[in-house]
Amino acid sequence: MTRTSSQFVLTARVLHWLMALMIVSMLFIGVGLVTSVSERHAWLLAIHKPLGIAIFVLAVVRLIVRLRNPPPPLPADLPAIQKLAAYASHYLLYALMLTIPLVGWAMLSAGGYPVMLSHSLRLPPIFPVNATAFAVLRHAHAWLAALLLLTFLAHMGAALYHGLIRRDGVLSSMIGTRHELE
Repeated sequence: MTRTSSQFVLTARVLHWLMALMIVSMLFIGVGLVTSVSERHAWLLAIHKPLGIAIFVLAVVRLIVRLRNPPPPLPADLPAIQKLAAYASHYLLYALMLTIPLVGWAMLSAGGYPVMLSHSLRLPPIFPVNATAFAVLRHAHAWLAALLLLTFLAHMGAALYHGLIRRDGVLSSMIGTRHELE
């Protein structure tokens, strides 16, 4: 599919919105995991692990798509500090999408827990069993998830700012609509 210089490629847009739904779901599931002691806990955990690995894999695919298809340029009149914030937040989002699943996987490995993607598909441990490492990685996983939530909210706020206030085409470049200057 062809791309105008003002839009992300279709693959990038589909991955963006799919991953946004997955990440929001994962954040709610994660909160449910740390607040539930009912039978729901095992069910949430059974969703959380494969969803985390799926987010990791899609983040790798998304990064490849982004490197092969650079995003459209930001508006020329955007203040330098806002451009810096946009670039920094995107780097942080990618880093968190790649790091959080790996920290979760390492945490479970350190705790001696299997990472089951299905009843028969088990990932190998990536960290030796170690109670201290498990505790540290558990806290790191939670703090990184909180940072992801804050970064996601800032990203969403910036998108709404560009779409509703500036109306500069930044939001429409990810939605896939053409932006007409008024």
